[in-house]
Amino acid sequence: MTTRPTLPIPRLSLWLTHAGMLAEQVLRAFWPFFSIVMAILAALMLGLQDHVRVEMVWTLGGLAIIAVVVSLIWGVRRLHLPRRAEALMRLDESLPGRPIQALMDDQAIGAMDADSVALWHAHQARMAQRAAQAEAVKPDLRLADRDPYALRYSALLALVIAGLFGSFWRIGSVAEMTPGAAVAGQGPSWEGWVEPPRYTGLPTLYLADQSGDTLSVPQGSRITLRFYGEVGAHSLSETTSLSGTQGAADPEQEFVVERSGQMMIEGPAGRDWALSVIEDAPPQIAVADPAEAEAGGQMKLPFTATDDYGVVSGTAVIELDLPSVDRQYGLASDPEPRDRIEVQLPMPITGDRADFTEDLIEDFSEHPWAHLPVKITLMAQDAADQEGESAPYTTDLPARRFFDPLAAAVIEQRRDLLWTRDNATRVSQILRAVSHLPEEVFRSDTAYLRLRVTLRRLEAFNDYGLTQDQQEEIAQALWDLAIIIEEGTLADALERMRRAQERLTEAMKNGATDEEIAELMQELRDATQDYMRQLQRLAQENGEFDENQQGQNGESMQMTQNDLQRMMDRIQELMEQGRMAEAQQALEEFQQMMENMRVTQGQGQGQQSEGQQAMEGLAETLREQQGLSDQAFRDLQEQFNPGAQAGESQGNEGRNGGQGRGQSHEGQGGQGQGSDQAEGGGGQPSQESLADRQQALRDELGRQQQNLPGAGTPEGEAAREALGRAGRAMDGAEEALRSDDLAEAIDRQSEAMEALREGMRSLGEALAQNQQNQPGQGTQDGDMQANSRDPLGRSPGANGSIATDDNLLQGEDVYRRARELLDEIRRRTGETERPQIELEYLKRLLERF
Repeated sequence: MTTRPTLPIPRLSLWLTHAGMLAEQVLRAFWPFFSIVMAILAALMLGLQDHVRVEMVWTLGGLAIIAVVVSLIWGVRRLHLPRRAEALMRLDESLPGRPIQALMDDQAIGAMDADSVALWHAHQARMAQRAAQAEAVKPDLRLADRDPYALRYSALLALVIAGLFGSFWRIGSVAEMTPGAAVAGQGPSWEGWVEPPRYTGLPTLYLADQSGDTLSVPQGSRITLRFYGEVGAHSLSETTSLSGTQGAADPEQEFVVERSGQMMIEGPAGRDWALSVIEDAPPQIAVADPAEAEAGGQMKLPFTATDDYGVVSGTAVIELDLPSVDRQYGLASDPEPRDRIEVQLPMPITGDRADFTEDLIEDFSEHPWAHLPVKITLMAQDAADQEGESAPYTTDLPARRFFDPLAAAVIEQRRDLLWTRDNATRVSQILRAVSHLPEEVFRSDTAYLRLRVTLRRLEAFNDYGLTQDQQEEIAQALWDLAIIIEEGTLADALERMRRAQERLTEAMKNGATDEEIAELMQELRDATQDYMRQLQRLAQENGEFDENQQGQNGESMQMTQNDLQRMMDRIQELMEQGRMAEAQQALEEFQQMMENMRVTQGQGQGQQSEGQQAMEGLAETLREQQGLSDQAFRDLQEQFNPGAQAGESQGNEGRNGGQGRGQSHEGQGGQGQGSDQAEGGGGQPSQESLADRQQALRDELGRQQQNLPGAGTPEGEAAREALGRAGRAMDGAEEALRSDDLAEAIDRQSEAMEALREGMRSLGEALAQNQQNQPGQGTQDGDMQANSRDPLGRSPGANGSIATDDNLLQGEDVYRRARELLDEIRRRTGETERPQIELEYLKRLLERF
């Protein structure tokens, strides 16, 4: 009898394979059971049973139990426990040559042949070596063919969510719904909620879920309790409301928490808590920076406000600080009673109101307290109607300043009249004295006549006793008169320029703010441009194309608009540096030069060169692109703040880019205005019309690129490359406009404008290079002649030498120019970052002179 050899199989591999087969059978048989159990646990842990009626809970519970039992029986019947032989076969199938089966076989033939027996033993030895290397076979746990809808994964996901956001202890709430429990659905039970004030943004708390003995709730929280079962089985006692509640047994209880205290529910499943009230602090508000006057006269007062839950509204109260008023002249009399000023503080439209900084901007220029000492008190209110108040802030009420002496005098008399009607006689006497010699004071007959009319009405009213309505009428007339005197109504460009220069001079003398000086400087720039255009138009009408540009005093003056801009930039720089005396002297020289100036169109019967035409065309394209960008920005504002555009447009009317009209930063130079208004409605073009205008502007730029001079030069190629970028940016802006993406369109339009400016700079360098390479041709606007003079104002000769002393500075100009040059040399000597060789040269100049 032949004995079979012991199978040399690793026990661990066989055991793991057997366990894997058992897991396969259990999973395939009981996956419905596991899925149902996980779904039931997830529902209980999430507390779904607390949100439906008790009848529904027991109905669904019965169905769930039936499903569990059925799935369990189905699994038991399908479960097949794997035997050891099956595990051996599974392991044998994973090995090459089926070595386990070979070890279990007997030799069928040749058992009597020694060679055959030896061969058989050798074969079994090899099979034993293979079987000894057997590794555990991984089980096949895939159930896709049995669970095509992945219901097991859905149940598992629900269980994971319940584990994260639910509680295992909620399963015990089902026991409270059993008929024999103390808190059955038919017996006593209770529910309660803590609802914080809505403005806090905090969630409502369910009291049954609060495991702690202490609750922290915001002040003003509303607690609602509901008692179920027999009336009187439960009662409420609390000490947190203003009146308190003791032993109340009504089915529904409600009170507001105003202070810390105790709350107790007495009865079956009763609870008690210590309520700690989180007090609502009043808002805090304060002035952030000193009040100042904007360029237009509006008061700007920065302030900060904070609150634990957010500020709802705010008010600024302005009162006259009478003890600080300089009681002399018209202010010596006691003032008439006047109500304090109350204005609403601006609140952030978006964002958090718990801590913010805003600016109060209001115009008090026409108020009787303008420029007088006042006390400003800021008040803030939160959602709980609590108010916070800032410390009184004392300042002179910022308002518009009048730099014309006559206008300032009229405004002062207006203030005295509004101070008290008892000053009416004094005001009329002063105004009559002012208008005694009008030719020495008034520059405008209109202003003089209006003053006389106002004066006669004031005297007539005063004869019968000035009423309050008459007082306001005269005050308004004096305000309008001061505006006319200050701003002027002159149509002549030279007079407007003179007025701008005089106002700027008065501002420098009176210590105006930087914003006021900047506005007056811009007014001077605009008036100077108007004057230059008027001279140019007169020259064209009269056929005057004087090449030498002789002024009224015979001086040869060749000046371009760029030169004028540089001079005005120098004046503004001096003012910003606080060198008012030098700025005033430079302004006087500028004024004298402008009055003696005549403008010519240059040589060639007034015809512009190709380069000038290209530069003007690109400048016009840049202005039109700026206008389109301004219109797109206004449309974007209208999307986020409907109705605000109409109000803003009134304040911006007449400024560049204000309404998309005209020739300066205003759309298509005024073209297509009627059609745009018809399309967009209310004067606002639609997105589609803006896209069409953008496309037309892109086509115009393409035409200008074809006729661009300076080809072949580095500067000309740089100009073409920059204009190419501008064209691509315009294409992007057009696409964004057609897609109604205004923000993207504005970005692309900004890129186009920047590329246009760069292209114009490169083109200007190309034209200047071309002019330098063509001596004898000169320039049409006299740039080269003006720029080639030496520091003393002399013109060079043919070979660079001085040909004549006719243009040599004379008198005080010689010493002034020498002093300026010496100051400049000293300034440069103090700049240590300059090259050493340059510093040594400057020191030698100082030693010599």
